Amino acid sequence: MTLTFVKAHAYGNDFLFIKQQLASNEQLSRLSQVVCDRHLGLGADGVVFYRQTADGAVMKLFNADGSAAEVSGNGVRCLGAILVDAFDPEKSGRRQADEILIETDGGTKRLTLLETDPPRYTFRTYMGEPSGLERRVLDLERESVDVVTLSIGNPQCVVLTSVLDPDRFARLGPLLATHKAFPHGTNVEFVNLESPDRARILIWERGVGPTQSSGTGSCAAGVAAAAFGGALRTLEVVSPGGCQLVDWASDGVYLTGWAEITARGEWVNLPDA
Repeated sequence: MTLTFVKAHAYGNDFLFIKQQLASNEQLSRLSQVVCDRHLGLGADGVVFYRQTADGAVMKLFNADGSAAEVSGNGVRCLGAILVDAFDPEKSGRRQADEILIETDGGTKRLTLLETDPPRYTFRTYMGEPSGLERRVLDLERESVDVVTLSIGNPQCVVLTSVLDPDRFARLGPLLATHKAFPHGTNVEFVNLESPDRARILIWERGVGPTQSSGTGSCAAGVAAAAFGGALRTLEVVSPGGCQLVDWASDGVYLTGWAEITARGEWVNLPDA
């Protein structure tokens, strides 16, 4: 079996993109585990299976462990970059590809193209309105942790902290991600507000582990910091992979950042998934 793919990343958060074939979720889950393996596969944080539409695309996301996810802000933007990079005005009947709609299991995301520097493309993405915003205390094995929970199309758990302690993050991240309060798991962000308009974060991605960046995680960090940490509603969110701009406007959350295409190819002799 030969698998045709595109690989792209946003600030180190990398994905494989495969055109949707008729297959069950179970088959797509197994395939995702195989191709995401960093040693025996192609290596990625997740796989996006997609089908192109007149206005953009429909996508389905699976994490590296094979679990399904509702949406990824960085994955959406990477798919936008792939669509813009392959845009053909003559075939599409449109003069340009400045606005793209991506349908996800976490809602439709609207991408506005701001800058083109192939293979890198910068977008401002409408991520929708946050929901379920709540401050609460979760009991872990040996301590209680003050967190902010919400959804940005997918579940988020934010820890606002005065110091980003990598050891504490590594210890508590997986415990929070699989806490009984989240039946389907959650993404986790540890957030330190450096100034009213700048926050620094560490990310534990559900189904993946530590990641260099997260689009929805950056949005969740910005909303939590503005709602409960004294941050401005427009702020830079800095992850290990780089800085994205989060704007919590009256109609919802907007995320600005780039995505870069890194490879196109075929995996020949793909093992049975």
